[in-house]
Amino acid sequence: MNPDRTANLLYTAASGLGHLPWPVLNRCGDGLARLQRWSGGRELRVTRRNLELALPDLDATARTTLERAVLRSTGRQMMETLRLWTHPHADNLALIDGEDGRELFDAALHSGRGLIVSAPHFGNWELLNQWLAAQTPLAILYKPPESAVGEAFLRRVRADEAPGRITQVRAEGTAIRALFKTLAAGGVVGILPDQQPKAGDGEFAPFFGVQALTMTLLNRLAQRTGATVLHAWCQRSADTPRFRVCIERADPGIADEDPKIGVAALNRDIERIARRDLAQYQWTYKRYTLRPPGSGEVNPYADFEKHSRPR
Repeated sequence: MNPDRTANLLYTAASGLGHLPWPVLNRCGDGLARLQRWSGGRELRVTRRNLELALPDLDATARTTLERAVLRSTGRQMMETLRLWTHPHADNLALIDGEDGRELFDAALHSGRGLIVSAPHFGNWELLNQWLAAQTPLAILYKPPESAVGEAFLRRVRADEAPGRITQVRAEGTAIRALFKTLAAGGVVGILPDQQPKAGDGEFAPFFGVQALTMTLLNRLAQRTGATVLHAWCQRSADTPRFRVCIERADPGIADEDPKIGVAALNRDIERIARRDLAQYQWTYKRYTLRPPGSGEVNPYADFEKHSRPR
């Protein structure tokens, strides 16, 4: 079947779910979390291992409490994202009840030097994309799904309602040159900085005390173009469907000529942001799969099938 046609069918299904009332969406998200805990699903296993690695000082009770909070936050985010993808952007932006650091964004936008928005997987990054597009045209780097249908679906739901506001750039060598051109022209580029790159495309640096292969692209862009780097995220407010856009200056070390210094500074910043509310960070992602060469370490997620069901 044609990928675009299948993506349209998926969008119709997502729209049906996304138009449920907020309380129902929250209950569905909570139900997904309970299902993960009951079944010992992938999200639970990845979250558990990540918390064991990144927060070893937590006792068993505290780690289990955080584990459940992460799954609950993840479930709710999945459901609220369906709503964000299938509602007019103006309606979605009305869910934002505050903006911290807006003056930093405006100053960078009007400096003419170019702006790199580093958006960690914290809070709801899909709503942040829509907020950014409402302020300025921008190019967003994304890692394409393995299936053509998945990519067609993401391109549809992430497209801005005003054509030309969002340019989606595949994370590939030839397309990345477009990011340099955008910044050289004083434009804006958005990057999710905490995805594990391919071996050879990054440097290892501590993240929550564990060596993690980290992208050097952001470092190269900042160092070669002189663009301003800001971190931005859209943080959920407690149990209400309200969000707050937060913007902060990035550590200047991110643009260091030595990429090892750059990725270390980047990871420190992302860790600091994640610690604002650990449950809202994406602990369901296998951040530590690749290990430093010669370390003797193995993929920490390889033994999932040996894990027992959750307590």
